[in-house]
Amino acid sequence: MHDARALLDLGQVAVNRLARRGYCLDLGLIDKLFQRRNRVIKTADDLRAESKKLSNEFAKLAKTGADTSTVRERSRGLNAQLHTVEAEQTQAEAELREVLLTIPNFPADDAPDGTDEAFNVEIRRHGNPPAFAFQARDHVDLGEAMGIFDFPRAVKLSGSRFSVTKGAGAALERALATYFLALHINRHGYQEISVPNLVNRTTMTGTGQLPKFEDDLFRTSLADKELFLIPTGEVPLTNLHADEILPAEALPYRYTAWTPCFRSEAGSYGRDTRGILRQHQFHKVELVQIVRAAESRERLDLMLDHAETCLRELGLAYRVVKLAAGDLGFSATFTYDIEVWLPSQNTYREISSCSDCGTFQARRAAIRVKDKDGKKELAATLNGSALPIGRTVAAILEQFQNQDGSVTIPQVLVPFTGFAKINADGTTES
Repeated sequence: MHDARALLDLGQVAVNRLARRGYCLDLGLIDKLFQRRNRVIKTADDLRAESKKLSNEFAKLAKTGADTSTVRERSRGLNAQLHTVEAEQTQAEAELREVLLTIPNFPADDAPDGTDEAFNVEIRRHGNPPAFAFQARDHVDLGEAMGIFDFPRAVKLSGSRFSVTKGAGAALERALATYFLALHINRHGYQEISVPNLVNRTTMTGTGQLPKFEDDLFRTSLADKELFLIPTGEVPLTNLHADEILPAEALPYRYTAWTPCFRSEAGSYGRDTRGILRQHQFHKVELVQIVRAAESRERLDLMLDHAETCLRELGLAYRVVKLAAGDLGFSATFTYDIEVWLPSQNTYREISSCSDCGTFQARRAAIRVKDKDGKKELAATLNGSALPIGRTVAAILEQFQNQDGSVTIPQVLVPFTGFAKINADGTTES
């Protein structure tokens, strides 16, 4: 979230920076709400000062035995007036906050210009896409033929955009999650956290999912309790330290979690609705770091390497791109996307996003840092997928498929799966 005074001080600079991501900033509205709030705050402060003055006057009169009725009557009127003004202050602050919560983060100066993914800039590739001597099949055809995917029964249970994975497919999913967690905990220094999959409105607001993306979220309620199903582990992991002041010497905090993720995917159509690329429920291993603001970009580059390590060790061909300003997520100031090669589509598709959110989420969630001298500042937050389970399964099936319909398991996963190959009939081989 932005600070209103900072936006107004930047003026046209703020307008221009947000225009890079396609957002039209209404400075006039912010100034109107900001000035109104300040006027009401000043009025309330003046009334409190007057009330304190009357209290002192009342005490002096009472001490001497003088008549206090006039002062007492003035005090009653002042308190009633203060009550009204305080209600106006609460409303003015809420209206200003409501507007500020809808304004996205500034794109970093080095985020490429452009309105959408067509303007993303490739920075490197790793590995060579496999060249098959046969017609490559997509992960849906492969998985259904092997009997490890059962989409009709998923539809029976829950409807479209859900999946049932069986046998060796389920074992592959579990192995990937275990491998990713072990990698990030033992080699990259993250602490594993088990978090709730249902969170409140304040938590969703802290990381920027609300109010902007309310229509994309699954919501549930019991009596008067409203809770949201998390769209990503970033939400609970980042908000672990909401409303806290963290010791600077303890940073960075590095967290990882394996969670289900729930998204309505409103407005998503076409090829991604087939198979397991874009579903209402999927599992993902998430990385989150809370760092000092001056170190955020350096830490983002390290997080990117942590996500890439997963793909490198699996032997999957992929590329890394920098997102254009107009393609950035709401809370991000800079993002790297990792795109894995999908032979059936003859292109690279996104499998991970690693984002630097600067102090944007920390301001919303009130996460601050205090150094040894007692100086306080906002923290910075980073998040990255490392990696989503379903999309990784799809990439493995497609890149390591064999002509006979079997799939070879990446060697690094064999200790976790207990098998090295899934045969065309769904049986496995060590």
